[in-house]
Amino acid sequence: MRTLGDDWFLQARLKLRHLQLFLALDEQRNLHRAASQLGISQPAASKLLGDIEAQLGVKLFDRHPRGLEPNWYGEVMVRHAQAMLSELHNTGEELNALFEGNAGKVAIGTVMAPAVTLLASAIERVHRSHPRLKVSVEVDVSKRLVPRLLEGELDFAITRIPAGFSSEPFVFEEIGEEEICFVCREGHPLSGADPLTLAAMAAYPWALQPQGALMRQRVDALFLHCAVEPPAQVVDTTDILVALALIDRSDTITATTRQVADLLCAPTRFRILPFHQRLSVQPFGLVSLRRRRPSPGAATLMGMVRELVAHQRQQGLI
Repeated sequence: MRTLGDDWFLQARLKLRHLQLFLALDEQRNLHRAASQLGISQPAASKLLGDIEAQLGVKLFDRHPRGLEPNWYGEVMVRHAQAMLSELHNTGEELNALFEGNAGKVAIGTVMAPAVTLLASAIERVHRSHPRLKVSVEVDVSKRLVPRLLEGELDFAITRIPAGFSSEPFVFEEIGEEEICFVCREGHPLSGADPLTLAAMAAYPWALQPQGALMRQRVDALFLHCAVEPPAQVVDTTDILVALALIDRSDTITATTRQVADLLCAPTRFRILPFHQRLSVQPFGLVSLRRRRPSPGAATLMGMVRELVAHQRQQGLI
């Protein structure tokens, strides 16, 4: 069994052109089209691929009558080539920002609740001392944020590590749980119900996160645990604004986090249903990559998030 050393890429004479070729071959699945995409001849592309395969001692792409297809070795090379080229692109953008007198840029991914409280506060405080720092925030579910973090599209995330992902590449700093509440419009037939039962709620339409999302799993588990038939009419949406629009115009009920409900639900328009059982989903945290050094801007924002979390713990808020 062959083992590559720490400097295998030097021994194999890995070049930037190899990385570009791996991605072009993965996209085109044809050597001629991949070569054209890179602006080189097919023999030159064939030599590039043959040289690196010879150095590694394995085939990266399997040849078929319909073209080339990456095997397991090739999939590894394609995935990491994509991450490395993305990092180089980000390096150029960060250097350009510094050339222009800016403080760089940070791309953050987050699940919903931290976006409306913790992260917003951290960004506001960092901008006081670094007003030119460019910040982009992507709000999504964990299973879509974590792959983007691995691919280098995000500097860090405030999320969970979903099932099916190895924890080895990540540093996970736990922050806290998200409390779930149920929201309806003001004047909903159940808004004054006492006691409020899950069976009564199930009789109405719902707007919920799609199947597989963590909050949806928790709500589905609640119906199962209480032996209550789940609602027959459910609109799947990851967008809380779509859910609020639905409940504003009908007797639909939605599930969201307490922090989001407190921020977005105007008391004269929406109401948090007084459900007696406390619900929450597993803790989220500050997630970064173990082997990636954060940019100065990302490190500053991460530090502010940690500072705010520590303060909230002292206050007993989380």
